[in-house]
Amino acid sequence: MFYWLSQFSDTISVLRVLRYITFRTGGAMFTAGFFVFLFGPMIINRLRLRQGKGQPIRPDGPQSHLVTKKGTPTMGGLMILSGFIVSTVLWANPGNPYVWVVLGVTLGFGSIGFYDDYLKVTKQTHAGISGRTRLLIEFLIAGAACYAIVALGRAPMATSLAFPFFKDVLLDLGWFFIIFGAFIVVGAGNAVNLTDGLDGLAIGPVMIAAGCFGAIAWAIGNANFAEYLQVNFVFGAGELAVLCGAILGAGLGFLWFNCPPASIFMGDTGSLALGGLLGTIAVITKHEIVLAIIGGLFVLEAVSVIVQVVSFKLTGKRVFKMAPIHHHFEQLGWTEPQIVIRFWIIAVVLALAGLSTLKLR
Repeated sequence: MFYWLSQFSDTISVLRVLRYITFRTGGAMFTAGFFVFLFGPMIINRLRLRQGKGQPIRPDGPQSHLVTKKGTPTMGGLMILSGFIVSTVLWANPGNPYVWVVLGVTLGFGSIGFYDDYLKVTKQTHAGISGRTRLLIEFLIAGAACYAIVALGRAPMATSLAFPFFKDVLLDLGWFFIIFGAFIVVGAGNAVNLTDGLDGLAIGPVMIAAGCFGAIAWAIGNANFAEYLQVNFVFGAGELAVLCGAILGAGLGFLWFNCPPASIFMGDTGSLALGGLLGTIAVITKHEIVLAIIGGLFVLEAVSVIVQVVSFKLTGKRVFKMAPIHHHFEQLGWTEPQIVIRFWIIAVVLALAGLSTLKLR
């Protein structure tokens, strides 16, 4: 919305600053953070009153959670998404189609998570939407988004997979790229969802990843910087930095209430939406492989669950004391703040490694 005011910059010169993505990214971050911080207490109180007993705690999880986390409301993702949407509408360029593609996936995945949380709260059970149904809807949303991304892109780049550390290596997947891209988006959404098990554990790495992809999107969408860094230029992708700034700000606001001991949980409403957003931005910017590096912590969490399930079905034995892996360290005696902070450190290291791929070619 504010972007339209730049049309009057010839008359009011100060409005020229609204043309710059960097300025609007900063504005989006501040607006989203302020919105969540300001309206957060009201949202938490309303959710607490409506949910009563709060999020049901899994009986097969860490026993300490049955005491320390009982009664805490969920659906905190509504706080993040509300701040994100308000900030994006105000600061992003509404004429950029990639903005609407990312918004569509974020709201679509968020709606799935919201309904899943709603079923859990109303029925007071940890079982929500069936896994198959949820995955099917996620793939439909992600597939439609990836189709739009391919249609908006320029051949052959639109259907190609780029490899980090190599400036000219592209693998043209053709229309199979839609399936591949959908897998990345759905995988990212569910990986973040699995990570959301401790106070502040998921939102920290999400903000770190959002900051990294904000920088990547800005560089990829700037022809001069893309040429300098010898990366593939994607016209219009730079505007996604504004959305990343909005997520960073909304995440900071949410973390104020989600830090241990949490006043509210993110829930599937937030984790699925945020993961889907990161996955979609990675597909648009042609950094799908780099997402696995920057979001390596999410990958580790997802792999730990896969390994645990496969091992138990094949051998009857568990590799970890409990999965996802953050629960394994809880069983080893690590305190919740120790796990969260140490995992954040890992996320920062992986993020720096991912960003290094922009220059090391």
